[in-house]
Amino acid sequence: MTQQISSAPLQPDKAEFQDCTPCRIIGSATFLGLGAFTYVTGHSQIRANEAAIRASKPIFGMRSRRAAISGMSTVMLGLGVYRWFR
Repeated sequence: MTQQISSAPLQPDKAEFQDCTPCRIIGSATFLGLGAFTYVTGHSQIRANEAAIRASKPIFGMRSRRAAISGMSTVMLGLGVYRWFR
């Protein structure tokens, strides 16, 4: 017995990749909230512990820590916007 191999490309089912509006709203709100929460709490923790961090003479200073927190929160906010429009 021989099998026939089809040369037609597989077409993805469009309905499989469509999100409902409530799913997009919840997903977007989650990422936006997580980004805002990361920014606010991260910077408040750095301000609260700045003296202890500087006293320990770490490899990564205050500027790089602030940049890391701002970067993480920006990524989360970007994911929220991406989720809304995609």
